[in-house]
Parts: sequence; structure tokens; C-alpha cells
Amino acid sequence: MAKQDIASVLAFEKKLVPSDGYLSGMTWQDEDSLQALALQEKSLRGTISNRLKPAVKNDPAKLNQEVEKPNLQTVDACALKPEHDTLKLQFTLKILGGIENPSACNNNLFQKSYRQAVFDYKAEFAFHALAQRYALNIANARFLWRNRIGAEQIEVKVKALNKGAEQEWQFNSADYDLRDFDNSDDKVLSLATRIASALNSESDFLMLAIDCYAQVGKSQEVYPSEELVFDKGNDKFKKSKILYQVDNQAAMHSQKIGNALRTIDTWYPEHDDPENGIGPIAIEPYGTVTTLSKAFRAPKHDFYTFFDKWARGDTSLSVNEKHYVMAVLVRGGVFGQSK
Repeated sequence: MAKQDIASVLAFEKKLVPSDGYLSGMTWQDEDSLQALALQEKSLRGTISNRLKPAVKNDPAKLNQEVEKPNLQTVDACALKPEHDTLKLQFTLKILGGIENPSACNNNLFQKSYRQAVFDYKAEFAFHALAQRYALNIANARFLWRNRIGAEQIEVKVKALNKGAEQEWQFNSADYDLRDFDNSDDKVLSLATRIASALNSESDFLMLAIDCYAQVGKSQEVYPSEELVFDKGNDKFKKSKILYQVDNQAAMHSQKIGNALRTIDTWYPEHDDPENGIGPIAIEPYGTVTTLSKAFRAPKHDFYTFFDKWARGDTSLSVNEKHYVMAVLVRGGVFGQSK
């Protein structure tokens, strides 16, 4: 097949669609004690702790003058009540099929070659490899993020809500390593089969309700998503940390949950480097990890390099490169090539 130009207008809708996550408090043994968690506002007088210029740092008088300045802060916080020891995070996840159809494409010849590449992938792999990794990230409760650290017990309950195809799973998250995608069991494989079936379909979907319970300790602080505020104005008494809430209930951004679910990329070049040591990263076109200010998929290993070959009929990609390309398409995005 002659190679076709990449479409200048090319977009894909995401196929893993999580809702926002809602945070509640309860006791581990008594779910009837469940109460929605609200944010609390705190006003603090902190100390100056940032790096200072050498002229100030090396002059005791100037240093004392600087650190005596009050560092006034108003912040949001969220914590369990004294009688509660367990955080509950609940959200829904919709898995969609139809990945062979871009949501926008202005090049019919390219669309034909792309669709054939997808059909070949479905025939060979049927999304089982990706679905197993998504299922493990549900079972291991990666979506708890910071709330996962120091939890005595973590339990995840999953329900398939599709009418006539209801099904339930329950996982002890301690049984599943965050770095090991080969550690599966029958429950994970059962959930993965349902996820793969939806992704592999042309128009079907799977709706999951996910409830996660983390025993973090009585009165302990918990961590909703933090809002990114672009303009706080000149008022120094405005909040320096604003947490996310929906209808006065502490919550986690759907984007943050989605990032955790797609943290399955162990195929990037540095993953096997013992000095790297960060484990799986989220599926991104350039392997970007913003907390490290690093792109782990340098040129020749990025999504566009592989996609441009694969979508135009090149069969030279390795198995792992094909999985990575399909995982980015499941993530969704705008991938057109400008003229």
C-alpha cells in the first residue's frame, strides 16, 4: 500500500471516561456511618523557608529581619472526623468501543489505512494486554494517589452496571504491586475480559461503578485534588491552596483519576534502567512526567513516530510499540499534521 499523508484534521475521543471521584468518611466495619467529607479552611502564620539571596543569607542582621516577616496563609484542608478511620472514594468509569473511527478526519485515504491497522490489531491482540493493565490499576487503587500511602487496608469493589450483564468484583489492593503488570489472578483477568470486550467492540460500552475504601486512621488528613488557580490577585490574604469540591463535598478531578488508570507505560526506553527507578508512567505522546519535568519518550520513541508508520500500513513495529500506540489512541487527543 502506498503511504498516505497524515490527515491535517485528526482527533480521537477518549475511550476510558472516568467521572469525578467523591470523598466520604466512615468506620472500616460500618458503612452505615458514611458521611460526605467537606473542606475546612485554615489560616496560618508560617515562617519564611524559601531560598534567600546570598547577600541576605550571609548577613545575620538581614537574615533575622527577613525571617521575622510573617508568612500569612489561608489554605483548604480535608480530614476524617474523630470517629472515622476510613476514606471512601467512589466514581464511575465508562469504557467505549469504536476506536477504529476517529472523531474527526479529513483524509479518506489515510482513514482507510488507519482502520485497517486497527482491525489487524484487534484480530491479533483484541485489547487483552491493555485491558489487563487497566484492570490492575483499578485493583491496586492507584487512583488514590497520595491517599494510598500509609493506609492499613485498601479494598476496591467494582460493579458492572450494564443491564443484563451485571457483575461484581472485590479486590484487596495489597495483593497487587504498583510496578508489576504480570501479577494477575482470576478476578483481575475476569474484569480485564469485560474491559477488553468493550474496547474491542465497534459500538458497545461498559459502565463500572468503583468504590474504594482506605483505612487511613482516625481524624487523619486526606487529599482531594488541588485546584490550579491562574490569577490569585494582589490580595496576600487570599487562599494559597484551594482544594476541589462538588456541591460542598471534597472530590478528585476526573483527569487525575484518568491519569492513574492509564499509568501503564512500561515500554519506554528507560524503564529497564536500574538508575531510573520510577516504574510505569502515564500514557502520553511524549512520555511526559510533569513532576519530574521530563519527557521519557525522546524523538524516535514518541507516539507520532510510531503512529505515522503504523497507521499507514507499516508492519515493522514491535508488539510493545503497537500496544503503546493503541494506548495513546484510547487516551484520545488531537493528532493531525499541520501543512
